[in-house]
Amino acid sequence: MNIERILVTGSAGFIGFHLSKSLLDVGYEVLGIDNLNDYYDPKLKLARLEQLKPYKNFKFEKIDISDRENLNKAFTDFKPQKVVNLAAQAGVRYSIENPYAYMDSNLVGFLNVLELCRHNKVEGLIYASSSSVYGGNTKNPFSVEDRVDNPISLYAATKKANELIANTYSHLYGLRSTGLRFFTVYGPWGRPDMAYYLFTEKIANGETIPVYNNGNMKRDFTYIDDIIAGTRSAIDKNYPCEIFNLGNHRSEELMDVVHLIEENLDKKAIINFQPMQPGDVKESFADIEKSTKLLGYKPTTNVDIGIRNFINWYNEYTT
Repeated sequence: MNIERILVTGSAGFIGFHLSKSLLDVGYEVLGIDNLNDYYDPKLKLARLEQLKPYKNFKFEKIDISDRENLNKAFTDFKPQKVVNLAAQAGVRYSIENPYAYMDSNLVGFLNVLELCRHNKVEGLIYASSSSVYGGNTKNPFSVEDRVDNPISLYAATKKANELIANTYSHLYGLRSTGLRFFTVYGPWGRPDMAYYLFTEKIANGETIPVYNNGNMKRDFTYIDDIIAGTRSAIDKNYPCEIFNLGNHRSEELMDVVHLIEENLDKKAIINFQPMQPGDVKESFADIEKSTKLLGYKPTTNVDIGIRNFINWYNEYTT
């Protein structure tokens, strides 16, 4: 194996946890970094980390990527060959309430990661972008060739900025970088602020669920295992400077997903239909032709199987 040491930021997060576990399972040495913030219940983040602790080839450090001094020490001590930056302040709606959190993590923190990759001669950086960069685009499916000049949330703007800055570092310093535009990632150990998780929790507890745009929403729901397969391929391929969509290449009606949750919980949802929220988009749909061609990316999990797997995990985790 050519690569032995990979630094994963956001390793207690949803995707970061699954990626770390996948890398550890095949023998990579992983240093996980996370600030364990309280954007959602840190208990879930700590529970994910508990799953990683038994691996002898895993180390964890509680560091915020905006903390340049401690991040620098982690890089210097661990000497990663590749870095996967998944640490970010997530969420579209929260960016309207708390813009500074996005500046600190998604811009200052990302720049710190780039600078440390450059000065520590890291062989490649793989980083999380987002389908949110497509903003108000109406052409479907969304292609990486499309212009993305009109983000409609601060979160999306920071992710677009990440792509531009990474491109600059590749050009100026020869830092290999791959940006991954994730589309509505879901599955076991998922994020509680995501709609499918919120719906599951509220339906299970007999509470009302808010459904925006009167339910007239479509999302490209992408199962976590497919996202990890695409990310692992990006790590292995280590292209000089590329952007890829990682989606399921199909757009699901939000109400169909609500019905799948109802079926799996064997409970009816109490729905409060609401208007569209600022920063939201009506539909997301990934064109994955480039990802299939250059990463060999082929998602295999349909939403009915994925939701069933999530709810099986949810029932186990909450009992």
